[in-house]
Amino acid sequence: MNKLFFSMMLICLLGCKKDGKVGTTVEPAINPVVASSDTVTTSTKNFKGVNWADPRDNFADDWLILSGLNAMDDETVMKEKAGKILSALQAKGINTVRFPVNPATVLQTWWPRYSSVISAAAGKGMKVILAYWEGASSKDGIVDNTATFWLMWTNVLANFSNNGNIYFEVFNEPHGYSVSDLKTLYAEFLTRFPALPKRRVILDGVGYATDVNSIGSDNRFNGCLLSFHFYSWFANSKTTADWELPLRSINHPERTITTEFGVPMTNGKNYLEHPGSDAEITYFQGMTNQLHELGMGSMYWPGLRAGDSYSMFSLNGTSLDVNNTSGFTRLQYAWGTGSVDPLYASFQPGTFQRIVNRNSEKTLDVNGSATTNGANIIQWDYLAQQNQQWAIMADGDGWFKIINRNSNKALEVSEGSNVAGTSITQWDYSGRANQQWQITDIGFGYYKIINKNSELALDVNGGSVSNGGNIIQWHWNNGANQQWKIALQ
Repeated sequence: MNKLFFSMMLICLLGCKKDGKVGTTVEPAINPVVASSDTVTTSTKNFKGVNWADPRDNFADDWLILSGLNAMDDETVMKEKAGKILSALQAKGINTVRFPVNPATVLQTWWPRYSSVISAAAGKGMKVILAYWEGASSKDGIVDNTATFWLMWTNVLANFSNNGNIYFEVFNEPHGYSVSDLKTLYAEFLTRFPALPKRRVILDGVGYATDVNSIGSDNRFNGCLLSFHFYSWFANSKTTADWELPLRSINHPERTITTEFGVPMTNGKNYLEHPGSDAEITYFQGMTNQLHELGMGSMYWPGLRAGDSYSMFSLNGTSLDVNNTSGFTRLQYAWGTGSVDPLYASFQPGTFQRIVNRNSEKTLDVNGSATTNGANIIQWDYLAQQNQQWAIMADGDGWFKIINRNSNKALEVSEGSNVAGTSITQWDYSGRANQQWQITDIGFGYYKIINKNSELALDVNGGSVSNGGNIIQWHWNNGANQQWKIALQ
C-alpha cells in the first residue's frame, strides 16, 4: 500500500473530524508549485535573528505554543499578541525569527492559528525560518514518523512556498543519522519539492548541526543554505580565540547561518569585560567576534522563551525587556549593527613581564641579549634573563609600546612592513605605528598582540616549539602560536 495514502488514512482514523475539536487533522494541499528560480547565495549576513520558542522547549509531541501565546487564544487574539511581540523584536533590530514546526502543530486544528503568527512575521517584512523539531518522547535525532513528516512539509509548503520571506529548515539537529543517510533525507526533500528555490531550503549539519562541511560539499545541495549550531559545552575550548575556530573551519560561510548559539543571560555576567577564566564570556566573545568578521547570519537561542536562563528577552506584557544589555550588545556586534570597543589590557607601571607563547611555552627573547637596533626577536626557554623581560606601557588610544628591559629598545615590525612573514626586531622607540601594539585579553591569561601599522598578529613562525624559533607577524588565524600569556617576571 502507498505509504502516503496509508498515513493519511491512519490519521483520519485517529481523529480526522470536521467538528473543529482539539486533535482533529487539517487535510494538507498536495504538491505546491512555486514559479521561482535559484540564485547564487553570496552572503547570509542579513539574517539578524532570534529563536522564538515554546516554554517547554521545542521538543513536543503535541502543539507547539510559543512563549507569550496561549492555546485558548482565538486567531484574532493570537495575531494581535504576536504582532506586538514581533514589532518589539523589530524595534530591537531583529529581522529574522526562527519558529519550530512539528506534525501535531501543522496537521491539527492548531495550524490556522499558528500559521497566522508565521504570516504576521512575514507580513512585517521579517524573514522566517520554519524548522522541524522531533517529539519529546524520542529525541533520537531521527524523523519520528516519515509519513507524517512528509505530510507536515507538504502542508507547510502549500501555505508558504510562494512567500519569499519564508525559509524551510528540513530537520533541526539530525544527530541520529550517518552522513550518507542524512544526505539521502535531504535529497528526498529536494526531490519531493522540486519547484521550491534551493536558496530557501536550509540543511543542518551532521550531528547536532555541527558538521556543515559534509553537507555543503555535496553538489546536490548547491544553492541550499546551511545551518550550524555551537554551544559552550560542545568542546573544552577556553580562550576567545579557541571559540573562534569552529566558525573559521566552515568551508562555506557565505551559505551558512548559525541558527543556534547562546549563553546564560540572567546571571548578571558582563560579556563586554575582560573574560578572565570565565568560559561563557570567552565563548560568547569568540562566537560574536567571528560571526562579525565572517559576515555570517545568526539566530540567538533563544530570543524569547519563558523560564529559560539563556533567553535574551523577557516578556513584559507584550513588550520585551533585555535580560542582559552587555549580551545584547555582543549579539548586535555579531550582526554588524553595533560596535564593541576592543578589550585593552592594563599593566602596572614600573613592572616587567614575560611574554610566553601558548603553543611552545617559550618566552619572547632578544636574540643573544643584543642591545643593537635591528636585533632579531626569537623564542627561548625562560631563564629569568633581562633580555626576556618586557615593560608594557600605554601609548595612547588603547595602544601599547613593548620595551625590552635589557636593551631599552622597542618591539617593532622590521622596516614598518605590512607583509605577512616579516620578522620582529627591536629598535629605539620613536612612536611609529610599527612599534605600537593592540593587546587584547582573550581569557584564561592569554592575549593576542596586533601591530597597529600592519594589523597583523605577533606569531611564532611555523608554529615552532624549538628554542630560536623566529618571531614574525602573520594574519590572525586564532592559532596557539599567536596566543601569548603575559605574566610578571
